[in-house]
Amino acid sequence: MRLANKTAIVTGAGSGFGEGIAKTFAQQGANVIVADINATGGQRVVEEIRAAGGQAHFVEVNVAQDASVGALLRDTLEQYGGLDIVVNNAGTTHRNRPMLEVDEAEFDRVFAVNVKSIFLSAKHFVPHFRGQGGGVFINIASTAAIRP
Repeated sequence: MRLANKTAIVTGAGSGFGEGIAKTFAQQGANVIVADINATGGQRVVEEIRAAGGQAHFVEVNVAQDASVGALLRDTLEQYGGLDIVVNNAGTTHRNRPMLEVDEAEFDRVFAVNVKSIFLSAKHFVPHFRGQGGGVFINIASTAAIRP
């Protein structure tokens, strides 16, 4: 198992790509923190990982809020005693339509989840990684970055 004795946070792990990443990491032996704003989806993924013999724990997080990301690190360390990998997968978008129809509040929400979250992740997790001598970030992006 390639990830035995490793602990990984996967944001947006309550569905979609994040769910697949979390389940694959667990199959490879990692302790997985299923981090999502959607508690129902996150708990379901944890239950499925455990039913398959893996180790997983759910943490509800809003990746666009500083305090929530800080709590994610604290909860992870409390649950598993360490952290080796952070997969920044959480993302959102607006309904596909012309840019001039997107209001500022909707833009701010999309920007916060897709961009600010990476900053907050680094702010909280880099000091931990430095203190232990290393760690891994995997940042997932979307083709939406190249579409108007």
